[in-house]
Amino acid sequence: MKFTLQHKCNSTKARAGVFETAHGKVETPIFMPVGTQGTVKAIDQSRLQNDVNAPIILGNTYHLYLRPGTEILEKAGGLHYFMNWDRAILTDSGGFQVYSLSELRKITKDGIEFKSHLDGSKHYFTPEKVIGIERSIGSDIMMVLDECTPYPCEYEYAKKSQEMTSDWAVLNKDAFEKLPPLYGYEQYLFGIIQGSVYKDLRERSALDLVKLDFDGYAIGGLAVGEPVETMYDLVNFTTDFMPENKPRYLMGIGRPENILEAIERGVDMFDCVMPTRNARNAYLFTSNGTVSIKNSQYKEDFLPLDVHCGCYTCSNFSRAYLRHLFIAKELLAYQLATLHNLSFYLDLVRTARKKIIDGDFTDWKNYITSRISKNINVEV
Repeated sequence: MKFTLQHKCNSTKARAGVFETAHGKVETPIFMPVGTQGTVKAIDQSRLQNDVNAPIILGNTYHLYLRPGTEILEKAGGLHYFMNWDRAILTDSGGFQVYSLSELRKITKDGIEFKSHLDGSKHYFTPEKVIGIERSIGSDIMMVLDECTPYPCEYEYAKKSQEMTSDWAVLNKDAFEKLPPLYGYEQYLFGIIQGSVYKDLRERSALDLVKLDFDGYAIGGLAVGEPVETMYDLVNFTTDFMPENKPRYLMGIGRPENILEAIERGVDMFDCVMPTRNARNAYLFTSNGTVSIKNSQYKEDFLPLDVHCGCYTCSNFSRAYLRHLFIAKELLAYQLATLHNLSFYLDLVRTARKKIIDGDFTDWKNYITSRISKNINVEV
């Protein structure tokens, strides 16, 4: 993968760069909307492309394997054609989803046996099988199969898990090199650094993966219940062992302020269901903090949701109208809220990129974090 590091912050580890895929260039830092099952919930591809202007989205191997299944995806010509999306796609390996099925899975040194959350049928993921599934999906960036450890996690378990993840990474890389792409364009493979909250394991994991020369590297196994300051400390520690000339991805993070803190610590790529999930539950991110739009204070408030936001929602509708839609349980509520939250996230990382290049990232980040981290809580 061609990754160009364009600028580095003088006082932090923050970076601005760009990487190239068969479906377009992606400027970093970047937030990837989550389209687990071949759709980003409550927003169609046209809005996602033209209004939110997302250059890359995320799909999930576990869910797409269960439905529609690899046979359908291959007949469609891959996920890009199936969902009519001509920009980049990254697919998680499904390791985190299988991790969440703690009562329905069994992990061995060779792979993961699990029961489908849909019908209870048994399935088995090996590193080699996951590579085959991701080839069928046709994602631009494929993630290796790993094990995500819980929090808290005993050291010995975390050590065994980290070693197994490193062993699986070798098998993933071998399968990736042996199994060619199906659709005539290049795909790329990222390794995932594990090790729970133990720095020596994080270092060992990173060193193991760097030897394999992946196209990029992700930090996994965080945001699973550990204190946020622990997460920040581990991200800062781990990025020191990640190659400077390749993309760095922090998986499943989080709130806007979490993203800015991680950018400061040298991370380039992010994903999380939070902006879309919160949108469907009437929690909206703004430049002045998080708003619960169903609160009664917005009943006669005819201002835009965020006067500093230029998204379609804020440019055309009032807080009172958004509240009305949620109270009335109209489907448009979820669409407009999702469009806004995703626009907020994408605008945030784009502004962070500009501030890094302009040389005033730190002051801006400290100022904006103090504002967006507020929760505006008023009783309904």
